[in-house]
Amino acid sequence: MAQAQLLQPVPPAQADPHKQGYDYDLVIVGGGIAGLTLASALKDSGLSVLLVEAKVESAAVCKGQAYAVHMLSALIFQGIGVWEKILPQIEVYRRVRLSDADYPDVVEFATADIGTKDLGYVAEHQALLYPLQEFVQNCPNVTYLCPAEVVSTDYQQDAVAIEIKVAEQLQTIKSKLLVAADGSRSRIRQGADIKTRGWKYWQSCIVAFVKPEKSHNHTAYEKFWSSGPFAILPLPGNRCRIVWTAPHQEAKALCALDDEKFLGELSRRFGNQMGKLELLGDRFIFQVQLMQSDRYARHRLALVGDAAHNCHPVGGQGLNLGIRDVAALAQVIQEAHQVGEDIGSLKVLKRYERWRKRENLVILGFTDLLDRMFSNHFLPLVLVRRLGLWMMQRLPLLKVFTLKLMIGLKGKTPKIAQQYSLFREVSQ
Repeated sequence: MAQAQLLQPVPPAQADPHKQGYDYDLVIVGGGIAGLTLASALKDSGLSVLLVEAKVESAAVCKGQAYAVHMLSALIFQGIGVWEKILPQIEVYRRVRLSDADYPDVVEFATADIGTKDLGYVAEHQALLYPLQEFVQNCPNVTYLCPAEVVSTDYQQDAVAIEIKVAEQLQTIKSKLLVAADGSRSRIRQGADIKTRGWKYWQSCIVAFVKPEKSHNHTAYEKFWSSGPFAILPLPGNRCRIVWTAPHQEAKALCALDDEKFLGELSRRFGNQMGKLELLGDRFIFQVQLMQSDRYARHRLALVGDAAHNCHPVGGQGLNLGIRDVAALAQVIQEAHQVGEDIGSLKVLKRYERWRKRENLVILGFTDLLDRMFSNHFLPLVLVRRLGLWMMQRLPLLKVFTLKLMIGLKGKTPKIAQQYSLFREVSQ
């Protein structure tokens, strides 16, 4: 797929005179999935947008990652108009099987539980990034600058001045709003002195691609072991993505094994439901952390995605929280713009913060509780969690509530995702 065309920023002398001295209405720092989704969601907003990405595009798309794409995220992409480009490149799952080690009761979530065709999707990084880059290329109100680096920011009363380095030259851009979508180590967040709270877990995650002998049957698995969750996500070409959580030293030791021994250990966790496994490519390891920013907004600045929060990968929530962030922010600033409000004012940005910070805290707490409840041998907790699984399998209301929470259908829904009958059906 063709990469998005790299565009040059509009020189201040050519800026629209109606902008009253602004080069752009907003500048988004970070051309990953969150930043691209925000720029795409603003295509018909009447706002001029500059998207700044530090990495050259060939590097930006080489991240060996895959994500669960939840139902609400799919509806947001559909509302933007990019979903039909994404869907052919990703895999659907129609069942989720939740189990606790060797406990015989398995909770199975299925499409019949909420009356939909699919429960969710799994996408590799480039399967989301390429269509979004292509979409942004065709948004006349968006200028995509890559590679470029933000050198400094100056938050003023009526604007934010952003110094950007492009091809070893510095230029200053004036904007009403700066949006940080530059990841968990966000330099924009740090430069604004916004503190974060949270912790690094005692666990790391091993991620790998495998090809099973038998079909994955569009089924996702979340298996809880005392060392940590173990997820199996279906991918196109009958491949699977493994996310294997274990204490740091155990994870490092597993990664150090040769392929044959690693596959032996993997097969014991994976089970025999798909037959023999073939390892595809390299394995990667990363440490798990929980992080919540003290604030998502200040005057002329908003944080989205990993710049605002991180959570445990159990349940595949991380990317989806970021997509909901940008849909919410796009709605808030468009509504403010339509009534003549200053989109960079703290009064406007607080609406976004109140919406998303509380909802994200619920999910961060939920994923933390899941990991701590299941990643141990403590007998009272073992009994409680297995009672919970037993109840979930037998109480339809509890089961449906849990499923809707997992796929994003609890909480306030952005307007961009409400225009489809699918949403109205599953929200009943």
